[in-house]
Amino acid sequence: MSVQMKSLIQKYNVPGPRYTSYPTVPYWQEQDFSLARWKQSLKRSFDESNQSEGISLYIHLPFCESLCTFCGCHKRVTKRHEVEQPYIQAVLKEWALYCELLQDKPLIKEIHLGGGTPTFFSVEHLTQLIQGILLKANIAAEHEFSFEGHPNNTTREHLQGLYDLGFRRVSYGVQDYNATVQKAIHRIQPYENVKQVTEWAREIGYSSISHDLVFGLPFQSLDDVLNTIDQTNSLLPDRLALYSYAHVPWIKGNGQRGFKDTDVPKDELKRQCYEEGKNKLLAQGYHEIGMDHFALSSDSMYRSFQTGTLHRNFMGYTASKTQLMIGLGVSSISDSWYSFAQNVKTIEEYYECLEQHKIPVFKGHILSREDLIIRQHILNLMCSFNTSWENPELQFAEIEEVLEQLEEMQQDELIKIADASVTILEKGKPFVRNICMAFDLHLKRRMPENRIFSMTI
Repeated sequence: MSVQMKSLIQKYNVPGPRYTSYPTVPYWQEQDFSLARWKQSLKRSFDESNQSEGISLYIHLPFCESLCTFCGCHKRVTKRHEVEQPYIQAVLKEWALYCELLQDKPLIKEIHLGGGTPTFFSVEHLTQLIQGILLKANIAAEHEFSFEGHPNNTTREHLQGLYDLGFRRVSYGVQDYNATVQKAIHRIQPYENVKQVTEWAREIGYSSISHDLVFGLPFQSLDDVLNTIDQTNSLLPDRLALYSYAHVPWIKGNGQRGFKDTDVPKDELKRQCYEEGKNKLLAQGYHEIGMDHFALSSDSMYRSFQTGTLHRNFMGYTASKTQLMIGLGVSSISDSWYSFAQNVKTIEEYYECLEQHKIPVFKGHILSREDLIIRQHILNLMCSFNTSWENPELQFAEIEEVLEQLEEMQQDELIKIADASVTILEKGKPFVRNICMAFDLHLKRRMPENRIFSMTI
């Protein structure tokens, strides 16, 4: 790593949002939000977009048999599989409440099963869930159904059963292959397990297989990251994510307190893990997509990046966009474009709401006109590495203040500022979160008093 890059990392490695939404969750104006306003926003978005593009569903399946200490998701650790059926029934009840509200039959373009561990559930229960969802909906011609599979408990039956229901994309959480790192994060899974489930998916006919890797994990060295990428390259998944571990023990509590801060790679070493890992992936034929993602040229994510249709939401990057995304299940977040809404975070509260025939939303944010403009700029930067306010509809009062803040980044050759646009240069891609922060008006107006975000690098 060059001396200049080390200097830039020291300069820009500050706490900052990951921008799966704007405004980010800590800046939601909950006092202006209500379930009634969420329903109104949802219905507006559905009426505007259902026939033309359809909707997306994110379904949160929260159960895990063991706790992975790197994970930031809402989950319930249990080995009792009798929890499956009541939860499936609850999700289908929530979906019925939404369908009753929407009135017209939804056209489903995307379904994503996340967690937790979706493959905690039996094939029979997952089939019951998806068939129950689709019973009340139509399926878009160009649909994409995907799920997150744990390499240790994803069976061939899981893969075949979901394939038969229309799933064509699976993502496996790999993280790292080093035994010491796996022990620290409580995620023991040998390469042979990942190889097996990857090969099964290919044999069955999945068109997109993804691996999730994480750098910056406790006790992880540069060699560990490069070795993990070498083994990943040997399996050649269609796409992969190389995520930065978010060390936030003040938020995640005991799970991330099983090791010391000094056990976690930082700053230059952490960035070196990403840069050298990225070089190995590029040499293998992968293309860098947005932030932290890579895809082969044959994958739909690469094609969407090329055509400018890449999208980012609470599911991360997606190859297609829908204006409306409904989140089902405990802690799920929905997005109508005009509003965000999050479900209650405990299973007990979730069941209680549904017993009262109430959509289980407990907080959210109604986007102002300013929010919508800034959201679009941040989406443009995250997905296309450039944004423009040449269109009067994307102009806002503080643009000169934003440009003043960006001027130093232009001097550091991270970006290029033109008359009415900002383009992120190759050297600036590691700092995309910092660049987005310059547009974040909520963050500017009310800097957090306590640390709430992970480091940007």
